Amino acid sequence: MYSFDFFRTKLGHASLASIAAMTAMVALTTQMNLVSADAQMAQPQVPVAIATVEIA
Repeated sequence: MYSFDFFRTKLGHASLASIAAMTAMVALTTQMNLVSADAQMAQPQVPVAIATVEIA
């Protein structure tokens, strides 16, 4: 178990900052993936038929 004295040290502060940064990165990445998925559902890709013209 951790003691509260550990979090009062510089190493403890660094570990808390690291945990906060990782949590923020996961939260932002998840949010970006959800927004990307919503955009694809809102504007589905429609295949476009390209006509070819043959010159004789």
